[in-house]
Amino acid sequence: MSRLFLALAFGLLAACASVPRAALAPRDDVRNFSLDARFALRATLPGQSAQSSGGRLTWTHQHDSDRILVANPLGYGVAEIDASPTISRLRTADGKERESGDPDALIEDVTGLRLPVARLPGWLLGRAGSNARIAADALGRPGQLREAGWQVDYFYDDERPTALPARLTISRPGELELKLRIEEWRETP
Repeated sequence: MSRLFLALAFGLLAACASVPRAALAPRDDVRNFSLDARFALRATLPGQSAQSSGGRLTWTHQHDSDRILVANPLGYGVAEIDASPTISRLRTADGKERESGDPDALIEDVTGLRLPVARLPGWLLGRAGSNARIAADALGRPGQLREAGWQVDYFYDDERPTALPARLTISRPGELELKLRIEEWRETP
């Protein structure tokens, strides 16, 4: 039994190691991407105590459409979100499906939290909306973004001024904190 435990522990430690990132265009030139990440989510619904969860996600952003596959920490699929300018769908592992014309409203309907799904692709790349403020880090990269009550903090593993973030913390004080550890960025056609 102890050998199984040691093998599992080493496997988990290896999974936490940083995976080399593929060479990508400079951050400002990236339009379509795919990424693999680990996440930790802490949410507080009105009248309830904080709840935490975590897992893995694979995100593909192409043009104005997104596909997000969410899995538990062991890699078992939990949900799939497809969002386009006209319709958004959420499918769960138990086969249930919901649709909406607004991806943010769809997530709110399912979770009780209004997450900025439509803004996330831009935020991942450090691109702000018209009413946002971005503070640069010492190398001129996005260091912190504030928009519509949300805050995004960026952390990098690479010292290049054009690097993509390796970690992000997306938060709305008192409501939600989402931490992403991006293991791999890929450009998609």
